[in-house]
Amino acid sequence: MAKPVTHVLFDMDGLILNTEDLYTVAFQNIVSRYGKNYTFDLKLTLMGCQSKETAELIISALELPMTPEEFIKESKEQFEVLFPDSELMPGAKRLIEHLHKKGIPIGLATSSSEESYHLKVDKHHQDLFALFPYKTFGSSDPNVKRGKPHPDIFLVAVAKFPNNPKPEQCLVFEDAVNGVKAARAAGMQVVMVPDPRVDKSLTEEATVVLKSLEDFKPELFGLPPFED
Repeated sequence: MAKPVTHVLFDMDGLILNTEDLYTVAFQNIVSRYGKNYTFDLKLTLMGCQSKETAELIISALELPMTPEEFIKESKEQFEVLFPDSELMPGAKRLIEHLHKKGIPIGLATSSSEESYHLKVDKHHQDLFALFPYKTFGSSDPNVKRGKPHPDIFLVAVAKFPNNPKPEQCLVFEDAVNGVKAARAAGMQVVMVPDPRVDKSLTEEATVVLKSLEDFKPELFGLPPFED
């Protein structure tokens, strides 16, 4: 059952931007040199993890002959090529601009580093992301001790709102199973927009599951409805 909320937090990768697809390309480019395959099942376990966690898990799972630091360095080289041309996911711009216009406090809670964020946003999307007055970068913020599925990033993010809302007053938008688990662990409701390949049994912790942000109805959570 959806309950009214006053504040909203957004994940970024795979929800606002199509960068989850770009991560797949980047990581496959790296592991291909060793004859390995970066599968969707492996990706599913990593979505929402911090950079170092991701590197360690991929190296371990695929038995790669490299250190996490080497993997991160190669990843950054791939990202510098791929991320600047990231594209918005359907419905993201409309929803963010609507909430901003209606005065709903919104924040960004991404596991990305601040450096990675700028690669994804600065070329094409600065105006939209400028609407987020509060941003939390999980791989850069020392207060975010653990990545998703732990609740750390959402607890850090909600603490940035000046009027100190309670977790149950916050709605999180996520695409990843780990992100949903993190938000629920933080005591928040979650709208999930999963990759269509995600098994439905893995989406059951979400408050609402949508095929696209275009399908979201703000009034379900007591937020101002779209006017068009």
